[in-house]
Amino acid sequence: RDFNERCAQCSEVNWGLTDGGRFYCRSCHNVTERTREVVNTDFITNSRVQTISKGLKTQEKNDGGCEWYICEGFQLVLKKQVEALEALGVCPQMKDEILCNFWRCYLQKSKQAYCKRPAGETVKALSVCESSTDVDSDPERPSLLHLLSLSESEGDLQTDCSFASSVSKVSESTSVYSGSVDGSLYLMKNQKENLRMTMPMTLSFCYLALLWVREPITLSELLRFVIEGHIPYMNVFQHFPEKMKLCGLDLKIFCVESWPVYEEVFNKMHELAAFLDLPRFPDITESCFLHPDMLCMKYLMEANLPDELHNWTCRVVKKIGIGEVDFLTLMPGNKSTRKVKYDVLAAAVIIVVLKLLFLLDDHYEWLLSEFAEERNRNNTEGGRYFEFKKWYEVVKRSLDIKQKKLDEEKAKFLWRCEKPLFYSVKNKSKVLKRRQMVVNLQNQFGKLSGSVQRAEKPNPSSFQLSWSEENTDGSCFHGHSLKGILQEKCGLLRAMNPDYWLCTVKLCNEKLCGHLAHYKEVEFPQSYHFVLGLFSFLLRIQPSYIHDEVCMIEHRLFNKKLCKKLKYNTVLRK
Repeated sequence: RDFNERCAQCSEVNWGLTDGGRFYCRSCHNVTERTREVVNTDFITNSRVQTISKGLKTQEKNDGGCEWYICEGFQLVLKKQVEALEALGVCPQMKDEILCNFWRCYLQKSKQAYCKRPAGETVKALSVCESSTDVDSDPERPSLLHLLSLSESEGDLQTDCSFASSVSKVSESTSVYSGSVDGSLYLMKNQKENLRMTMPMTLSFCYLALLWVREPITLSELLRFVIEGHIPYMNVFQHFPEKMKLCGLDLKIFCVESWPVYEEVFNKMHELAAFLDLPRFPDITESCFLHPDMLCMKYLMEANLPDELHNWTCRVVKKIGIGEVDFLTLMPGNKSTRKVKYDVLAAAVIIVVLKLLFLLDDHYEWLLSEFAEERNRNNTEGGRYFEFKKWYEVVKRSLDIKQKKLDEEKAKFLWRCEKPLFYSVKNKSKVLKRRQMVVNLQNQFGKLSGSVQRAEKPNPSSFQLSWSEENTDGSCFHGHSLKGILQEKCGLLRAMNPDYWLCTVKLCNEKLCGHLAHYKEVEFPQSYHFVLGLFSFLLRIQPSYIHDEVCMIEHRLFNKKLCKKLKYNTVLRK
């Protein structure tokens, strides 16, 4: 009653006290740093002033840990991931100005922080479980959620009192063991409407922030950096502070036992953008790295294809309008716009161009290759003609080596973390003893066998396959010419090949079956499958998803001819 300062948020004078002795506003639940000092006014011998400030003491547990919440753990994961992205060269503003604001918005929308307490069963549980203490026993007082802010200058978050105080009471009454306060309740609650946070969603948050600042990192690159260990994801909970005890049900939330999947992270990113009710993202223009023209140039270099193909990819992009700003720019919540996978789209454009020029039917491309090989023998001056057969042999040899190395690294990956994990208090001593025994045995066998220490991680690179024109073995095809397969007509270079085969005549309903078209290797030529496999390796995505984009581009490119053919077939049936 003696504290008459106005609230910094709502300007009301209506204060209560938290368990830790801090003042909080009853109107907006804003928690201040001020604590209440209680002085015993009845003077007796040996009396003294007492200060009620139990914030830290109440958090300490018997095992030396402190009370922590699931969203605190996810915030630490996001903090580690964005710091790793900054180390890779991402602009520093992404951490504090973009990702931090997205995270705050998520906490508010999911009613975990920055909001008034909603009515519900947790509030009832709070009023029943609340016991009287030596401070204000108002059942509406919030329990402070101590979050480590993404920004170093930020303080504690204002939390949803029902989530923070009642959850601790509910979780204490459950028999399921959990290191966090709300671990058991977090898994039990039906949070479909609140978009429950998961480990793959942390990558969705990162990609959403990267997309907002238009950083030159695609989703496939982000996931590749995760797999290579440059961005914390696998066993990231090892970086939690020592006082944040992780055990029991917490492991089901933070312990990851599979690699992140492109489709899952991509779909969650769009769900997250709609859930946060974000505005239209900054425009993807021709000068932006995510524009198809820019990405096609990158993937042509990585696939060791001739530079002249870039002119053809630009023509296809312009022809079907997939380079327009409105098509490429993300507009959350707009169901009429297509969800663009920038890297997959660029790879599909290159494949369509290869089909336009080389057909990829296991016959025509080899015939052109024989002509180019003969011309290269007779050509003593000038540039070399592009030979599809030789390109196939060179790239396949390199691709097989890289794929074998990748498979070996995945097979050798240690899924178990160095930090011992236990699911119950009873098994804790056994797990620690067993872990120590395993470490001792590994050290002894390592000394006996003289095993070589693991090599340091190589520096991350945007290119997985590199080709240099300085090589004398002719393994680089960037400067090779396409003149052998082109002819000039009406002032424009056109393909000598007049034919084209479609992957599918009619597209499927993507919402019903998840794909625009179905892909089976046995139903398509081997050349087409090899090119799909090449870009599947580069993007670390299933070939069927690239095949979907190829079908979409083909239907945009040959829309008029397809409409005529469908009408003609309909008339014949009648």
